[in-house]
Amino acid sequence: MPIVRPLLTDADFKEVLEKSIPIRIFKDNHLIESGGIVIRFTEDTIITQSGVSSLGYHGRDNCEFFEVKG
Repeated sequence: MPIVRPLLTDADFKEVLEKSIPIRIFKDNHLIESGGIVIRFTEDTIITQSGVSSLGYHGRDNCEFFEVKG
């Protein structure tokens, strides 16, 4: 069973970025990305990569982010 932890602070995002921990992203209660890793973040946007050329730009104010370990 995977362990799921919400990502809320800059420290949370820094940890998953440095450790390349996969995350799940929800928007409007729908899963929009799973298994991508954070490659950069700002105060407004989380940038993820889920493949060689697959980048995602997600707003921090309209998405929910979760670390997935397991």
